[in-house]
Amino acid sequence: MSSFLPTYQVVESPQIEAPEAKVMLRVENISKDFGKFRALDRVSFEIREGEILGFLGPNGAGKTTAMRILTGFFPPTEGMVWIDGEELFSRPQKLKRKIGYLPEYVNLYGEMTVMEFLKFVAQAKRVHPKIRERHLEEKLTSCGLWDVRHWLIDRLSKGYRQRLGLAQALVGDPDILILDEPTNGLDPKQIIEIRTLIRELGKERTLVLSTHILPEVSMVCDRVLILNQGKVVASGTPDELEALLKDRHRIYIMMADRYRKEDALGLLRELPGVQRVDVTDERDDHVSLALEVSKEMDLRSSISRLFVEHRIPLLEIRSGKLSLEEIFLKIVVNENTEYPFS
Repeated sequence: MSSFLPTYQVVESPQIEAPEAKVMLRVENISKDFGKFRALDRVSFEIREGEILGFLGPNGAGKTTAMRILTGFFPPTEGMVWIDGEELFSRPQKLKRKIGYLPEYVNLYGEMTVMEFLKFVAQAKRVHPKIRERHLEEKLTSCGLWDVRHWLIDRLSKGYRQRLGLAQALVGDPDILILDEPTNGLDPKQIIEIRTLIRELGKERTLVLSTHILPEVSMVCDRVLILNQGKVVASGTPDELEALLKDRHRIYIMMADRYRKEDALGLLRELPGVQRVDVTDERDDHVSLALEVSKEMDLRSSISRLFVEHRIPLLEIRSGKLSLEEIFLKIVVNENTEYPFS
């Protein structure tokens, strides 16, 4: 970076790299066996302070097993988990205080009020009585629960229950939050509210977020880790994951005559460089197509010329990146392909 002084002198100031955030959670080659079934197989990763990591994977991939190990619910069959530089299962009582956990289905006591429940959690987590009241007021306010603090939990909507689940995970000010499907079962407005809250929490804490909602990962997480059949098959930012499929990209087409759809599909599939063509939408007389093509080839002009020659009305043609959903499916479904991961 250059720093410009008066016009007679230009001084090159040295670049100063920001100090790297410390590793808050490190997993080293953990495996978990249930009898003869191996749910996790030598999984390793690390998460730094202030980072939000998204856990992705199909059902049975091992996500829930991994999260239960991270929270100290049970130990791995092999491997180690380090929390802020200390091995979790060597000092579990001390280190579990650094972890807040929101399970997919949080257990709440419906006969208690919101405040009564959080006081109970604070006592269980040994929050000092002298600071307990102020501490709970902060959690109620930050999670948007202050106005319902005297309500019975049975009266709360699903959205408020999730907020209360987050609040109980925050009691004790843990450094690490582990959230399992935090927006499961919420309506669109509630999902937006919880996502916003998670992003705010991620500014001050290390977060691990398990979800099956792929757009949620793009909107909330800094980095993604994909599990399949108990193994890490890829990790990185969405852009880094797309680079794993660097030989491919997408071209999107909208045509105006659905009766010519089969003609268009036949022509496109014969075009050199086209690896796959899918119909993504049919509405009224419009048909939307997505082409997977070799990345080094820009086929838009060839496609436009092809449609003109065959008098197929073309409304739109554009190129774009593979979506996270497409990346996820290609990495997980194509079991015969090995992908490097960071």
